Amino acid sequence: MNDVFINYRTGDGDKTAALIDQELSRRFGRKRIFRASKSIAPGHAYPEALLTGVRRSSVVLAVIGPDWTNFQARLRDPEDWVRKEILEAFNCAIPIVPVLDGRKTDRLNKVDLPGELARLADLQSIPFDTHDTEAGLKRLGDLVAELVPGLYDLDRDVASSPAPESVRNSIGDVSGTAVQSRDFTGDVGGTVIKDSQGPVHTGQGNIYQNSRHVSGGRHVSGDGMTYVEGDHHGDIRHRFGGPDRHEDDDR
Repeated sequence: MNDVFINYRTGDGDKTAALIDQELSRRFGRKRIFRASKSIAPGHAYPEALLTGVRRSSVVLAVIGPDWTNFQARLRDPEDWVRKEILEAFNCAIPIVPVLDGRKTDRLNKVDLPGELARLADLQSIPFDTHDTEAGLKRLGDLVAELVPGLYDLDRDVASSPAPESVRNSIGDVSGTAVQSRDFTGDVGGTVIKDSQGPVHTGQGNIYQNSRHVSGGRHVSGDGMTYVEGDHHGDIRHRFGGPDRHEDDDR
């Protein structure tokens, strides 16, 4: 099944058609995008392959270059393949999106088209700025994902993006236990990290370390304090706000 058929004329839009094919194939899969020079294998009969490709597609992207309407003789030639593919899409009621290739390419005008192709001028087109191909390809890919049922589920750009409710924090090696609540903003009221060696307490309020308000225990108070004491020489203190105080400092 070819979900997207890329219609283009060699010498007027073929480079843009190749870019579109490359990007859409990356996002949705190579087999979902039909472009004649890529999708028809050597030795295969291209007339039937082209028409079959159109019939099996869900949307046709008609790349319109700046000289597209200047090929009047070809547009009126029943054997012209650009014309044949567009007419086949019309006959099969397959949506066509004209892609205006470059800033110098204007919207199609019925007076410049043979009667059989005049309907193209009534179709809403999408501009493709060759000076900003990244944005143009992104916009075109998003449009295709909306137009073709099922393509959104295959979109690699969607699959590689984090879900809106996902948590993107990360943590390195931990020898104890790590608990993460979810994304947060603002202040963190307190954090407790434990392992087998003893506690580390960070946050607001009083800190008791081996203390029952008796001699030998340590009780530290403050409006914001981190106190670490363990099997090492000395201690480490991280203080926020006013100076450290023992409870008997007020006496």
